[in-house]
Amino acid sequence: MKILVPIKRVIDYNVKVRVRRDGGGVETAGVKMSMNPFDEIAVEEALRLREKGIASEVLVVSIGVPQAADTLRTALAMGADRAILVQSEESLEPLAVAKILKILVERETPDLVILGKQAIDDDMNATGQMLAGLLDWPQATFASRVEKTGDSLTVSREVDGGSETLSLTLPAIVTADLRLNEPRYASLPNIMKAKKKPLETLSAADLGIDLTRRLTTLSIAEPPTRKAGIKVGSVAELVEKLRNEAKVI
Repeated sequence: MKILVPIKRVIDYNVKVRVRRDGGGVETAGVKMSMNPFDEIAVEEALRLREKGIASEVLVVSIGVPQAADTLRTALAMGADRAILVQSEESLEPLAVAKILKILVERETPDLVILGKQAIDDDMNATGQMLAGLLDWPQATFASRVEKTGDSLTVSREVDGGSETLSLTLPAIVTADLRLNEPRYASLPNIMKAKKKPLETLSAADLGIDLTRRLTTLSIAEPPTRKAGIKVGSVAELVEKLRNEAKVI
């Protein structure tokens, strides 16, 4: 079984994001970038399936600027077998990303596509679902457990009332949630080995896909500064402020 794992290069989750002065986006110059945490979980799950003898190959794919090759190398250092980078200087929307992934899926013919449920930069939570729609494949989102039983995949997913278990026929799409696993760290020897693993580079413009943006960002602003707290002299004063100012009683 071959597994394809799309990954995205995003601002590192430890970095405090700053809005650009022109309000047209967030500041990325000189900012540490890394693999989207949900995609890192997806890579880890694919590697675990390979280690169990269920999968034979793990292919990682990223779509973005040339620097995304560094993110792919991180996935290769974790243990992925090979990588494909589809270069695009434009910021692509989920539909465009899903269309590119559809072409790669048809070319590589994986049995399973597993990716993060969302990217932490835009929180769209749409690419996996759109890809499943374009391919007409079964899907399981927000997966907290993945097991292969015979020719099908059993996926547990978290829902509002608890958990839900789905059975999917392969090929299928799975999006990973936080509780699916704990990603491994890449060791120094594996980081060195990753430099020799195959990384193919394609151009998004050469794939014949309409990459026109359908959403326009009007402005981006930081949340308002939180007001300083105050001290109250008594419980009665606290209750009075909660009732008349905070309106919570």
